Amino acid sequence: MSQWITLCPVTDILPGTGVCALIGEQQVAVFRPHADERVFAISNIDPFAQASVLSRGLIAEHQGELWVASPLKKQHFRLHDGYCLEDGSRSVAHFTSRVVDGMVQVAA
Repeated sequence: MSQWITLCPVTDILPGTGVCALIGEQQVAVFRPHADERVFAISNIDPFAQASVLSRGLIAEHQGELWVASPLKKQHFRLHDGYCLEDGSRSVAHFTSRVVDGMVQVAA
């Protein structure tokens, strides 16, 4: 059974952007691609650069899927599961996320 961690109001994340949250010692990038309340959460660590930058990446749509492009080396990570388009062996962790009563929650 998952424990839900409440991070922030969904309105604190501007549509089309991401933010970084610290859950324990793990950095999580939380994205709100559109003006609705859908959110996605993946690791914030770019596995190619070993830098905490994915929350600052550009959100894009490719073949009907939402991705974030790393701001450093431009690899693409699928928001719903963390899969890396350019190298599947370098995919990042994905975290189940939701919005409840206007608050973003991530499963720990």
